[in-house]
Amino acid sequence: MSPPASPRVFTEREVARHRTKDSCWVLLGRRVYDVTAFLRMHPGGEALILRRSGRDVRAEMEGPPHRHSENARRWMEQYYIGELDGSTDEAQALRDRRKASAEQTGGKMAEEATDTKEEEEEEEDDTPYNRCSSVDLDKDLVDWRKPLAWQVGHLGEKYDAWVHQPVDRPIRLFGNPLMEAGTKTSWYWVPVVWLPIVLYFSWYCYTTLAKGTTRIVLTSDVSIPIHKYMFPVLFLTGWFLWSLVEYCIHRFVFHMKPPAHNYYLITLHFLLHGQHHKSPFDGSRLVFPPGLASLVVGSFYAILRHTLPEILATSVFVGGLCGYVVYDMIHYYLHYGSPRRGSYMYGLKAYHVKHHFEHQRAGFGITSTFWDHPFNTVIPDEKF
Repeated sequence: MSPPASPRVFTEREVARHRTKDSCWVLLGRRVYDVTAFLRMHPGGEALILRRSGRDVRAEMEGPPHRHSENARRWMEQYYIGELDGSTDEAQALRDRRKASAEQTGGKMAEEATDTKEEEEEEEDDTPYNRCSSVDLDKDLVDWRKPLAWQVGHLGEKYDAWVHQPVDRPIRLFGNPLMEAGTKTSWYWVPVVWLPIVLYFSWYCYTTLAKGTTRIVLTSDVSIPIHKYMFPVLFLTGWFLWSLVEYCIHRFVFHMKPPAHNYYLITLHFLLHGQHHKSPFDGSRLVFPPGLASLVVGSFYAILRHTLPEILATSVFVGGLCGYVVYDMIHYYLHYGSPRRGSYMYGLKAYHVKHHFEHQRAGFGITSTFWDHPFNTVIPDEKF
């Protein structure tokens, strides 16, 4: 990996030229940030940043209506590229450093060559991995040059604070290429794998109920017929049950707090969900790999099959499976989509991003905030 380009000094006119989706800069005091890569991720939508591009955003960071969290401020530092030209100590230090470098390598021609080299490095480092990461490779608690899966368990009591300080860079979990590939899934594999199963079982359940032979036996003399018109009710019941399963898995499994002395539970937590909180915009790990998801899906079906008659269990199951597909698609969209301001998805995206950056012990609903209310884990409402 090439080292990131050194911070530079910019004029106000230079900063003001970067006000588009392709190149968006903002100021925080006299510090300059290139937030182009963050536009799609911003919980308030890219339009909010674009309207303030080329200008000082200190007032927006402090609020009202929304004061950004410490994690959000730490995250912003990943996009720092230099200082605004002026009399600040930082800007002067940068100019002195560049001048000294130019003198050591031959005066003005060397300075121009340094500028050209920095521009080439900026272009070369335009990937999220190189350009946005601000992890100090020498001072961080783990060695980012090596796979992280076997390191995090040694963090002990420092693990919880470390994993909830997000960074914008991919994570390598395993050294073995096959194992590493098995932890990554493109979003489109979720509908490709599961929607055909949803469609097939929906057709099977509806046509079976349409035969009019399905009955729930209460006693030897009393039974209740189940008509085909009940299929939508059973389907939605399964979807509703999935929403509860979704909440419980997210809260009680993914957000368990592993004991500081237990290396294996810390490692397991990181593999299941901790890596997502550490790198929330790693697009290859925003949906479940089908193999892992099949364990949850299979358990869901087995429980239903042992509690309900076969056709009823399958009807409820297929609704739950559809709910899972929608859950994974919404989760991906909440991280990478740009919903229209004021829409349901806009509020849900803001809610979920607050869960990542500020309220990690609340806001466990993904497709809906419904279950956060009875379980008292609602994130306080704020306007964006």
